Amino acid sequence: MSAGLLWAGLSGLAWGDLVMSLTLMSTAFVPGGAIPKDHTCDGKDLAPPLEWSGVPAGTKSLALIVDDPDAPSGMWVHWVVYDLPADTHGLARGTTSKALPAGTREGLNDWKQTGYRGPCPPSGRHRYFHKLYALDVILPDLKRPTKVALESAMEGHVLAEAELIGTYQRQR
Repeated sequence: MSAGLLWAGLSGLAWGDLVMSLTLMSTAFVPGGAIPKDHTCDGKDLAPPLEWSGVPAGTKSLALIVDDPDAPSGMWVHWVVYDLPADTHGLARGTTSKALPAGTREGLNDWKQTGYRGPCPPSGRHRYFHKLYALDVILPDLKRPTKVALESAMEGHVLAEAELIGTYQRQR
């Protein structure tokens, strides 16, 4: 697209009106790419580094859900995090429950634990969805909610969302 066409499409907007969209990325894997072994049950089971930008104005907190829709029993949840401060721009490689930013809360994964548990598919290549939500509220203490309970609490409060998908297949 030429600069002229770009400007023509934006001619009714002032610079301040341009809206960045919420984006989520990792330095460990590219979108749709393989998640490195260190971030899985076959490695060190470390949370991957995550970075985000484009948090919309009015965001009071962020939530993160990591799940696997390809699990044999249906959706399998690997991490549930909420009340991340709105000014947070990411989580470092290997972030543990104790290293989360002040005020952040966690829910239960499908191992009935808090914290990150990495990919560990029984067979085949699975997709792992890392979903980040910008919320217009700081949620109350939901007492270690499941993914479903967190999604219910977020209903009507999501300003924006971003998704990063990685894949993993165990080597036999």
